[in-house]
Amino acid sequence: MKLIAWIGVLLIVLGGLALAYQGFNYNHDKQVMDVGSLHITAETQRRVSIPPIVGGLALLGGVVLLVAGVRKAA
Repeated sequence: MKLIAWIGVLLIVLGGLALAYQGFNYNHDKQVMDVGSLHITAETQRRVSIPPIVGGLALLGGVVLLVAGVRKAA
């Protein structure tokens, strides 16, 4: 398989994951107070949303690249 077909497969997988999960969470540590040897931090959880249209476009683009890579190899 050509490189373009592998990129198409990768886009299909990433697009499917984006449609399934529609975002991801991560933790952020924020330093609240720092006095001498006393360190106080607060942990907050944030969410990054991925719009479904982005996942759909990645999926569609992956299919196009996969088909183009397979046709070019044949």
